Amino acid sequence: MLITGTFIDEISHDIPHQNWGAEEWDRDFQYMKAAGIDTVIMIRCGYRKFITYHSDYLVQAHGCYQPSIDLVDLYLTLAEKYQMKFYFGLYDSGIYWDTGDLQVEIDSNKYVIEEVWKKYGHRKAFSGWYLSTEISRKTKGAIEAFSSLGNMCKGISDQLPVFISPWIDGKKAVMAASGNLSKSDAVSVKEHEAEWDEIFQGIHQSIDAVAFQDGHIDYHELTDFFSINKKLADKYGLSCWTNAESFDRDMPIKFLPIKFDKLRLKLEAAAKAGYDKAITFEFSHFMSPQSAYIQAHHLYNRYMEFKANIQRK
Repeated sequence: MLITGTFIDEISHDIPHQNWGAEEWDRDFQYMKAAGIDTVIMIRCGYRKFITYHSDYLVQAHGCYQPSIDLVDLYLTLAEKYQMKFYFGLYDSGIYWDTGDLQVEIDSNKYVIEEVWKKYGHRKAFSGWYLSTEISRKTKGAIEAFSSLGNMCKGISDQLPVFISPWIDGKKAVMAASGNLSKSDAVSVKEHEAEWDEIFQGIHQSIDAVAFQDGHIDYHELTDFFSINKKLADKYGLSCWTNAESFDRDMPIKFLPIKFDKLRLKLEAAAKAGYDKAITFEFSHFMSPQSAYIQAHHLYNRYMEFKANIQRK
């Protein structure tokens, strides 16, 4: 299984911003294209007060700062130039992370979805939506939030596809600000299956694909969890993607590009489980030849060798 999609982390909440302009982004899209990427997903159009496009609503309602460049327009232009699909990630107010209340995310994104579709819905590359709220388990209000947001996106855009990327509440599911690398109260395979069976039952008509993050469980657990993910996705008629994290959760420094063999193990597990697509978080920081991390330059080289070997077979 090869990576054919990547998130674009334009806000850079917990990794350094690279301060790229149009020239650097154009070059990165060229590298993505060479690596076989056909889908780019803006992971969120804003986080708290920092946003990616000129939004009258978010400035007025949330006191957000207008950006110096319209990144949504730039990414759509580059996606069109390099024949890629662009998925738009919704706004994250941060209030859910502070309070556990998802209602603000629903209320805010109703206006964001309308505003964004009016501004960019006509663009050729605009191919779908990403619900940026992340959950791992049976979170209070999650079914209602995902159903509402998914239905809003699909309703306004003539049923363009919607996807989510939850995490598995495994041993490595610790807060980025924590000094710990693991925890003891990890979810079991049985609990994971039961909880996501219930969640999918409630949201499957409002979304089209699920891309579980793969970095929160250990490598020997991949087969068991991936098989459950694919089984549940098939049960509810969802496409099953993998979010192959290209950064390392095993290091005390958060976060650095991943060791290639770890990425390979995760992609091979996804292929074995019969997943439909592999995306990554995320190419520009952790796999790009122009990343601020020199390790990413080498990861790109190792991945391209891996890709070439697969395509020769």
